[in-house]
Amino acid sequence: MKTIKAGLFISLDGVVEAPDQWHFPYFNDEMGAAVDATLGAADVLLLGRKTYDSFAGAWPDREAAGGDDAPFARKLGDTRKVVVSRQRLQFTWRNSEQLRGDLVEAVTALKNEPGDGTIGMSGSVSVVRQLLDAGLLDELHLLVHPIAVRRGMRLFDEGLPPIPLTLISSQVFQTGVLNLVYGPAGPGGNATYEDAKAHLPSTPEQ
Repeated sequence: MKTIKAGLFISLDGVVEAPDQWHFPYFNDEMGAAVDATLGAADVLLLGRKTYDSFAGAWPDREAAGGDDAPFARKLGDTRKVVVSRQRLQFTWRNSEQLRGDLVEAVTALKNEPGDGTIGMSGSVSVVRQLLDAGLLDELHLLVHPIAVRRGMRLFDEGLPPIPLTLISSQVFQTGVLNLVYGPAGPGGNATYEDAKAHLPSTPEQ
């Protein structure tokens, strides 16, 4: 079974919208390596339409230009890309196809295709939310930027059931960005303040 890994740029106050307006001052070699570990190592890219349009509008030109990022652009171009959209799409970027049918059923089938490997995601917040709700996301990679954007769409909607996660790994970049990787966790349980007090340090008797 394949593993789904989703990567997101996120601000300290949880904003994931329009990272192009606040993300780039924090980009360095450490972050480039983290992005490459998620997208560059993927056998399949699963993308929402807006993210796909952004990628398709930039990476083919970067590959053709032959600059420093051309090898990464070529790698993305060579990778199978599966796009989530309710509209019928026409593709010009090679190795692109549209996901057919119900999202959860289709992604489950994609995970169960022969072989192992990784399905990589970038952005595509609405798709990430749905896969988290369905329990299909194996790893959530959050690059937490030390900035409060203070406006824009946040990763999680309000008023929905909690989604317990467990921290798999953490890393601090020189820019102050936190590279946090989360995976699914069991139910959070019904612990109360009385349960939490058992973990507080005891006070020495006078």
